[in-house]
Amino acid sequence: MGSNVGTVDRALRVAVGLGLIAAASTGLVDAWGWIGAVPLLSALSGVCPLYRAVRLSSLEPHQNYRPQLEASK
Repeated sequence: MGSNVGTVDRALRVAVGLGLIAAASTGLVDAWGWIGAVPLLSALSGVCPLYRAVRLSSLEPHQNYRPQLEASK
């Protein structure tokens, strides 16, 4: 299973995930803040199941490059 989360997307997911977890642990938000674990885990793994379901990828074009095999002559 390949990665489908790009560098910028990963950084945003880490920031949002840590922010939500910090807010939940300090009592600024209710228990729903622990949902921040989801974007944090998808950033750390590099795979987003929702992106995969809708066939989306935030990888930069050079990260998505897969050379084609030459056809037999």
